[in-house]
Amino acid sequence: MPLPKPPATRAALLSAADYESQSAPKTSRRSQKAAEPKQKLLDLHDDRAETGVAKAAPRPAAAPAARAPASSPGLPVKAPAAYPIAPAPAAKPKASSGGARRRARAGGPPKLFVLDTNVLLHDPTSLFRFEEHDIYLPMITLEELDNHKKGMTEVARNARQVSRDLDGLATEGSLDPVAGIPLSKTGHREAAGKLFFQTQFLDAKAPSGLPQGKADNQILAVVQALVERHAPREVVLVSKDINMRVKARALGLPAEDYFNDKTLDDADLLYTGVLALPADFWDKHGKTMESWNQGGHTFYRIVGPLVPSLLINQFVYLETPGEAPLYARVTEITGKSAVLKTLRDFTHAKNAVWGITARNREQNFALNLLMDPEVDFVTLSGTAGTGKTLATLACGLAQVMDDRRYSEIIVTRVTVPVGEDIGFLPGTEEEKMGPWMGALDDNLEVLSKGDGGAGEWGRAATQDLVRSKIKVKSLNFMRGRTFLNKFVIIDEAQNLTPKQMKTLVTRAGPGTKIVCLGNLAQIDTPYLTEGSSGLTYAVDRFKGWPHGGHITLARGERSRLADFASDAL
Repeated sequence: MPLPKPPATRAALLSAADYESQSAPKTSRRSQKAAEPKQKLLDLHDDRAETGVAKAAPRPAAAPAARAPASSPGLPVKAPAAYPIAPAPAAKPKASSGGARRRARAGGPPKLFVLDTNVLLHDPTSLFRFEEHDIYLPMITLEELDNHKKGMTEVARNARQVSRDLDGLATEGSLDPVAGIPLSKTGHREAAGKLFFQTQFLDAKAPSGLPQGKADNQILAVVQALVERHAPREVVLVSKDINMRVKARALGLPAEDYFNDKTLDDADLLYTGVLALPADFWDKHGKTMESWNQGGHTFYRIVGPLVPSLLINQFVYLETPGEAPLYARVTEITGKSAVLKTLRDFTHAKNAVWGITARNREQNFALNLLMDPEVDFVTLSGTAGTGKTLATLACGLAQVMDDRRYSEIIVTRVTVPVGEDIGFLPGTEEEKMGPWMGALDDNLEVLSKGDGGAGEWGRAATQDLVRSKIKVKSLNFMRGRTFLNKFVIIDEAQNLTPKQMKTLVTRAGPGTKIVCLGNLAQIDTPYLTEGSSGLTYAVDRFKGWPHGGHITLARGERSRLADFASDAL
């Protein structure tokens, strides 16, 4: 842009025309050249659209407010701002949790999910778990909810909770079948979709060959009518019933499982609590490492690429042939540094716990967690025969009888039979729980065998004393209780739902330690999987907490027969 002419005399001022020429927007040659091909491209696009010729992918057009009509004289033209050379980066797609797995939204209108009754009975908060998508409830679903609301079972409680949520959504206003009810009306801001009830008759006929009176077939007919009415909008049936989903797909209807209750899609991705250090650990972290001794333990402060992958109370080990192994636990993570603390060796007989020593690396890690008074919540998982119950009971007796750290041991478990139920059991609460606590009696027998010098009377007295410190409780009477200074063992925790796990863990009072034991390969509850089990839920939520720890026991120590059967069968 040329500068104005310099003044000829001293103290001369620039004219008003010079100021206007400088402030007026002017187009440069470069911007004109950049704008010409863009205008040609737009003209070509318009010609193709009029003639019906197949066109390539259109380039993003500029905003309408920035474009000036060619026929309007006297308007200044903004060259680079009106037609940008490079399009602005697209916004990151929002993850949607459909009736099922979270996936990126591809654009267009939100989906319409038709919920089966079992989804609401399984997760009463499922109404608010679909983010920007809409929900449709057939009348037959409401009828089935009404049939399940009576009783004291968990299914009945969930049905009543869903009914209360629906009542809160349906108040203050008529049910508009077109506009729907905002799901965020009751305070659930994460639910941006709307709720639609079946308020009018749909010409829904079940396919020929299917019974007309069955509830599942009526829901399938509603889904089929919605698919035809709302095309091309995507209508999806969400059901926990596998056979229902199979029938829907056989009829050409989209159907999905409800995955929002699952913590993990693959049980193999569950946090194990153990990390093997790389072989070059000392080479990469030894130069900047700090070490000191305190309380009989050695501490290492490391800085390096390994730190971001560590969690509090995670165990690390390094076993190199010809060198002393390293077994440590992460006790502190501050910024880019982490502190490792060496472990107490429970594999040695001098550190035996109630006569029990660790037989492998993972058992040694588990005993360090169980004997640490700073760890309030411990989860142990593993296959049959890995020593979960025996190690936990030995640590509990050592801290109750010897250290007097806890007042007593409380043992509970889910009463889910493996086969057919044998019916009601007579007696008191503890007597009714007796048949379910066979594992407790077996482990107490192993622990009492070590006192061989006391004779028959001495062993009997020891067993009575030990039994007086162990209380067996039922899960049915845990609501509202508070355990003070207790060592609580929850056996067979893989059969707990996440809600039951929360109910039990929140019973802990001051000075109480809770230990959850379970094998995810032996789930007996019909509606739980490895991904939705309460044990998986607790492990995933408590990882990295400074007062919680988890160990997956890898090797069976019961017998060679049990170890082989666990792998081969």
